[in-house]
Amino acid sequence: MKFLVIGLGSMGKRRIRNLIANNQNNLAAFDIREDRINEAHEKYGIKTYNDFEEALRIFKPDTFIISVPPDQHMYYMNYAIDNNIHCFIEASVVDGGMEEILEKSKKNKDIKICPSCTLRFHPSIKLIKNLLDEKAIGKISHFTYHSGQYLPDWHPWEDIKEFYVSNKETGGCREIVPFELTWLNWIFGNIKSICGFKDKTINLGVDIDDVYSLNVKYGNGVLGSLVVDVVSRFAIRNLVINGDKGQIQWNWNEKCLKLYDACESRWIIYEEPKGSAAEGYNVNIIEDMYIDEIKSFIDCVEGKGEFLNSLEEDYTILQYLYGLEKADESKSYIEY
Repeated sequence: MKFLVIGLGSMGKRRIRNLIANNQNNLAAFDIREDRINEAHEKYGIKTYNDFEEALRIFKPDTFIISVPPDQHMYYMNYAIDNNIHCFIEASVVDGGMEEILEKSKKNKDIKICPSCTLRFHPSIKLIKNLLDEKAIGKISHFTYHSGQYLPDWHPWEDIKEFYVSNKETGGCREIVPFELTWLNWIFGNIKSICGFKDKTINLGVDIDDVYSLNVKYGNGVLGSLVVDVVSRFAIRNLVINGDKGQIQWNWNEKCLKLYDACESRWIIYEEPKGSAAEGYNVNIIEDMYIDEIKSFIDCVEGKGEFLNSLEEDYTILQYLYGLEKADESKSYIEY
């Protein structure tokens, strides 16, 4: 396969590393910024272009890795479908044009379009999925989950005003809500109703909502409470799931998952396999899950398996985000 990485910001460079880690060396990259294409060429020794049409004409890719800001995804996804090019897309937060792309993809099933679902490849989250499928804590009652990281710490090497997470529509907190729901719904199912609030609670120097707080009820009766913020000065992902036969606790800073077996009155500790983080990132943002995600995409394109996420699921998740925002505005709850 010939991969064209579109966008050479933080995620684009990460995806180049992921491809190389998966022994894929037939790749090139496109970005309009000269500094970024020079950096990618020097670091990875790959072909780089600052003109999209030129990259297509000369390199002739059959696969896109779309790592541009979310409000630019649709242009490249449409191009991919119209020109029979497989594509992997980073996490979405804007659904404008998604329905048209869904219709096109149904008519061209040979082209694989895979939206990112990185945390489904995290070892502890995969373990949680398996434990719940095996009824390890019995019937699930409810869960609480907090995901927070101070926005200026995301990319300490650049001003957040130069980064798409400072824009209202693609704001960092707004982006992380579907990012987290993508794996939570993989575990708990589809949401039946949702309510909550969002607000700008502190001064980050940009006009975005920095906290989203939501309550959800799933179709299977499970209740959930989720807080996503970009104001936590110490980065956290903390999950507690309660069942009638036990409890699961996962705090990503502890590098392990804990299961309380009420029948045996004991804790079982599952240590996470050691992973490595890229320089400049939080130590818990391990590269391994990104590498595994790209491997799954490659396998999907090569007909060796299905990817863990789909356009349909991605679109559904975005409707929950919009539903929460509508619930906040109307001070009511939204049914699905």
